[in-house]
Amino acid sequence: MTSVISVQGLKKHFRVTQKKGGVRDTIISLVKPTYRDVLAVDDVSFEIEEGEVVAFLGPNGAGKTTTLKMLSGILYPTSGEVRVLQYIPHERKTDFQKQISLVMGQKNQLWWDLPAIDTFLLNKDIYGISDHTYNHSLHELVELMEAGQILNIPVRRLSLGQRMKCELIASLLHRPKVLFLDEPTIGLDIVVQKKLRNFLKEYNQKHRTTIILTSHYMGDVKEICKRVILINRGKKMYDGSIDELVQNYAKDKYVAVDFESKITKTDLEAVRGIKILEFDGSKAVLSIPRNTHTQKCAELLTKFPVIDLNIREVELEDVIVKFYSRKV
Repeated sequence: MTSVISVQGLKKHFRVTQKKGGVRDTIISLVKPTYRDVLAVDDVSFEIEEGEVVAFLGPNGAGKTTTLKMLSGILYPTSGEVRVLQYIPHERKTDFQKQISLVMGQKNQLWWDLPAIDTFLLNKDIYGISDHTYNHSLHELVELMEAGQILNIPVRRLSLGQRMKCELIASLLHRPKVLFLDEPTIGLDIVVQKKLRNFLKEYNQKHRTTIILTSHYMGDVKEICKRVILINRGKKMYDGSIDELVQNYAKDKYVAVDFESKITKTDLEAVRGIKILEFDGSKAVLSIPRNTHTQKCAELLTKFPVIDLNIREVELEDVIVKFYSRKV
């Protein structure tokens, strides 16, 4: 099967000026500037198949947005090869641009003083969308996003969540085969975040759209992605399933226990093979190796007056932090 996205040995260098503080050095830098090379992306390779939803994660400055900009054709690579839908992105061919879309949570493509519907009509003409396809896509997207009441309101009067809904509709009207999402839920409340995640899952299942997502909200990743690519200082650190990442870097499970009556910490510490994370006498949060958590939970139920016991996985955010700390 031919990959929708193919990246081989991708590198991107930026040449930036540097100077010391002060008026004298500022003047000198204007006459005789000094430069240094910043390696934003360093020898990154991966393949993504049709319909995959992949999280592309890393710390601030890791190279995530730079990579997305090269994949979408905004930036050209210093070296390496990029193919998206068999096109070379930075050539910016019209047929290529009609099959992709880039949504950046901190950028706005909507006309600020006009209703969102006017931007939709403009995109219809830009992408050469037929009346039938436009009406069908608009109806489908507005229904999925529950945005029917906000289309005719000037964009400047919309809330951030309402604007992001309209941003996604504008980006999907031409039914792109590849969707790049850069922090699409940044600044949104948890209700709107949940609705956007549900929308993306449903849209992906219906249209087999290939999606690459960057986000600092692990809820976005857990809800819609099965695969994750981790990047740091421009280098790829991990490429695989989220489940495998959790299995390898979260050897424990968290167990929250409520006791009917108070117990002592000394008694709880007598249970071997557990780590106490929180304790106040009547409640405790424990870390227990996943290969023995069933046995240890049974032991807790036998030895103590337990009225509630809740087993949960380690948060994905903690898993990724542990992964980076070990790699570094």
